[in-house]
Amino acid sequence: MAVAYADGVSRGADRSRRGKMTSVPERFSWFALQVRTRHEVGVAGILEGKGYEMFLPLYKCRKRWSDRIMSVELPLFPGYLFCRFNPHDRFPIVTTPGVIQVVGYNRLPVAVEDSEIRAIQTLVASGLPNRPWPFLEVGDPVRIEAGPLRGLEGRLIDFKGQHRLVLSITLLHRAVAVEIDSVSVKSLRAPSAQGARNSSDAQLQAAQLAV
Repeated sequence: MAVAYADGVSRGADRSRRGKMTSVPERFSWFALQVRTRHEVGVAGILEGKGYEMFLPLYKCRKRWSDRIMSVELPLFPGYLFCRFNPHDRFPIVTTPGVIQVVGYNRLPVAVEDSEIRAIQTLVASGLPNRPWPFLEVGDPVRIEAGPLRGLEGRLIDFKGQHRLVLSITLLHRAVAVEIDSVSVKSLRAPSAQGARNSSDAQLQAAQLAV
């Protein structure tokens, strides 16, 4: 099925921008870049051409265009992408057309946790249905114990009768939801916080957050 981008980028654009490895040293951390909305793919291409390692996670959704419905790929974090670089040499980054700023505090770049980036990369590589999700600050942490996402940690919520794991990027206050069978997850809540509730049912209840 044909794939189109909302910003007009040609169909079949190189998906390697989702996390292609380049020559950037591993010692540099991941940073989030705020970019112009609908210019994420173009900015990623420019920076990748400069030799930077980019990660632009995309998700599939269905959009109605005039008289037909098409499958399109859109950024999981609209207006943001991730890049490895030396924070003390960011001039080539911030002067790239379409880049607004490096996300941080008090004008200082703040690195994104490697574990959060790895979780999103694993999610994208799994091919499981996912979509952007409002950032959650409350709810019990869980770990997936089976399937292609085994080992990932996130927060489990209940959404219209279906259980979804939420993976968060704390710095951006954004999150991504992926459908997962609740029997495949284990609650990570401390035993003392669970009180006297019974094991299996209590774990499931503790891991659920109603929306």
